[in-house]
Order: sequence, then structure tokens, then C-alpha cells
Amino acid sequence: MSDEILRRTLLTRLAGGFGTLAFSAFATTDALAQAAVKATNKPVNPLAPKAPHFPAKAKHVIWLCMRGAPSHVDTFDYKPELEERNGMPGPGRLGRGAKLLKSKWAFEPSGDSGLWISSLFPELRKHADKMCLIRSMHTDQPAHAQAFVQMHTGSFQFVRPSVGAWTLYGLGTENQNLPGFLSIKPPAGNGGAQNYGSAFLPAIYQGTPIGKGNQPIASSKADYIASPLLKPASQRQQLDFIQKLHAEALATTPHLEQVNAAITSYELAFRMQADLPTVMNLDSEAVAVQSSYGIGTTISDDFGRQCLMARRAVEAGVRFVEVTPNVNWDQHANLESDLPRNCAAVDKPIAGLLADLAARGLLDSTLVVWAGEFGRTPTAQNGDGRDHNNKGFTVWMAGGGVRGGLSFGGTDPLGFEAVDHPVHVHDLHATVLQLLGLDHTRLTYRYAGRDFRLTDVKGNVVKDVIAG
Repeated sequence: MSDEILRRTLLTRLAGGFGTLAFSAFATTDALAQAAVKATNKPVNPLAPKAPHFPAKAKHVIWLCMRGAPSHVDTFDYKPELEERNGMPGPGRLGRGAKLLKSKWAFEPSGDSGLWISSLFPELRKHADKMCLIRSMHTDQPAHAQAFVQMHTGSFQFVRPSVGAWTLYGLGTENQNLPGFLSIKPPAGNGGAQNYGSAFLPAIYQGTPIGKGNQPIASSKADYIASPLLKPASQRQQLDFIQKLHAEALATTPHLEQVNAAITSYELAFRMQADLPTVMNLDSEAVAVQSSYGIGTTISDDFGRQCLMARRAVEAGVRFVEVTPNVNWDQHANLESDLPRNCAAVDKPIAGLLADLAARGLLDSTLVVWAGEFGRTPTAQNGDGRDHNNKGFTVWMAGGGVRGGLSFGGTDPLGFEAVDHPVHVHDLHATVLQLLGLDHTRLTYRYAGRDFRLTDVKGNVVKDVIAG
């Protein structure tokens, strides 16, 4: 049997031992890693920590994904004029015959900064001085699937790497026993795996999904985390043998980037078997800590567990974590009943997350982002609902070097369109990368004869939201 056939046979068997999670990462390393392999004949770990372009303010990201587009005019964008004109016809640009609908919930200035936040978030309002509200967001598409994918990848037209994959590609990860990018309960629709995928980046940078949207996170497990065929000792023996063959082959043929990437992924999968279940197991957390996240309360238990798991992950060195609550913010009707329920499901968990990160000294180095794919109209739909609105909405950030207690930008007096310092999704992505110490114009990957980046050929850093 030739060396090449032997290698392929062993790799196939090894994939059976470690499962699809490992085998899915069988891909080439990036150009720098390829050059290093050729120069030294030694395997290069594509997930090893990398130096940022300049000193970073944040080391980790927790992205709170509000699928379905929360109504900004009922949550974080106070519009007194909307109250005054309630029931009146809106401007023609809002739709023929559309009537303005005031928020049914009171807004109050919160914290020392006096940020106006809705009564729908009684716990989160206590952390207003940590929050930076960007009230002038806009995006290109008013359809969920396209806007959702653009918020995650920068493009609604083409398959592109997710923001988490770009982050991992640019910085690597601090804990080599855990995935560098976790997506906790990613939604199945609106692009599915594309939202945490790596597209043309090496597959080692894609997110590792945990759980599903309709399954309680308490009963979820990472797929393929345990081998159905081999015990750990036998897996280790297999890996050591493969690594020996790999080293011998590299000595004579230093062009085995694909094999190097595969071996790296297998090693990660092997180490994950012990470490990832530990991160997911919340039993060691004090009852008071769990309670602060809303765990044990029916309405907030599931998302509370997700947020606590996210904190444990960044504390353990995971670079990027996305968490998605099992609620849908797409309130075309039943706004008065459904919106309070959704807010109650996430309010205490997010407040608990911010407080816990701060108490552990992690908030300064962890950027928390709260974002839906777009906003809602200031006019009524179906009497008690709001339609899609991509022209103006609110996203907020906390920690990780942003200015707390800040309201940046704004929509028009009715909350329909961003008019004061508009911030596009490309600008948001550029700013997130900036906080991580990455220049979005320099974080590129050569593919199909062109250098691609998360922000394509657009995007401006919103410098006013960055502290100091």
C-alpha cells in the first residue's frame, strides 16, 4: 500500500473515531500557515493565538442574537412625538393609510447617564451606564433571511464567512482544548449554518453549534463530542501514530497543508471531549449566580443557561460566542402580549451576564453585542403589530472598550429612518473588529483571485462609541 493510500485510509478511519465535527474541519490552512509549513516542515496550528494589528480593547465577543427584529421604538428608542401623534396617519413614505402607533410601555431615564430605556427591561435598565446604544442602525434588506445573513456575514447576496469566523481567523483562540467559536442554539432558518460558517476561509474557523432552537439547552449536547467506536486511550494511540506518519511525510514532502489542517482538527476534537462538557455543565455555579441569570424561573431559565454558558466559555478562553434565545421578535400582530414575554425571557439573563462579567473582571475584555437583523415600523400593522423596518433600528454594545452610558446617533422623530450619524451593518462590523485590535481593511483572505474581507469594500469605524 502506498503512503498516500495509507494516509487516506487512516484519516478516514480516524474521522470515524472522532466524528463529523472533526472531519468537517478537513481544509487548508491560511496562507501564512502554509508558508510556515513549507519553511520549517513542522505542523502549524491555525488556531494558535495571533497578535492583533494594534493593541486591542476586547479579547472576546458575546453576541446576543435577537432573531426576528425587536421593535426599537418599544425598547430602546424613545419617541415622544409618536405618543403625541398616536392614531394619526403617518407620512406617505410609511405606507398608504398607515396609522402611527405609540409605544404601550413607558420609557424612563436610566442610570446616572439617563439613557431612555423601556419599562420592558426593568433589570437591564440597572446597567444603563455600561451600555452604548447605537440608535441609528440601518441595513440593506427588509426581509428576514437576507438581513439576518448580512448581520452575520456582511453580505445578503453571497456566501461569506461569518463575523465569528473572521474573528477566529484574525486572532486565533486562547484555549486549545475548546472551539474558538461557539454558536449556542443557532436558529435553523434565515441562512442556517451560513450564519456561523467559514465559507471560503478554512473550515477550522467555522463555529461549533451547541443545541437547537426548539430544544432546552439544559438537555443539549455538542454533536459528535464522543466517539461511538473507540475509547480515549485508543483514540490517543491512533492520533500519535498518524502524527508520526505526518511528521515523516513532511520531512520529504512539505506540501501537506490539508493533512496538517485535518490533524489539527482531530487533535482539537480529542481534547474537546473532556473540556467542552465541563464548560456546558453549570452545576458547579453557585445558586446565587444561577439565580442572577434567571435560571430556575420558567420564562428566563433557558436563555439564562445560555448566557451563563457563554460567560463560562469566554472565561475559559473561547474567542467568540453567539447566543440566540428561543423567542421570535417578529411581531406583526399580538405586540401587546408577545413583546413583554420576549423581553422577560432575556431581560434578567442579560442583566445577570453583564453583572457577572463585571464582578469577575471580564467585562473590560469582553465585548457584548445585542442585535436583531433590523427594526420595526412606527405604524400599526394588523391593529396590534409592527412591520419590518430596515431603515432605522437600535443595536447596543457593552464592555470591551465601548463608552458606557452613551446614546449615539438617532432616527427621525417617529423612529422610522436613521438620520443622525447613520451606522450601517458594515460600520458595526468594522467597529467590532477595531475593538478587537483588528483593522477591517487589513483582515483579508485571498480567494478566487481577490482579497476578501468582512466589510467588502465598505465600512467605517464608529470612533465616537469607543472609550478613551
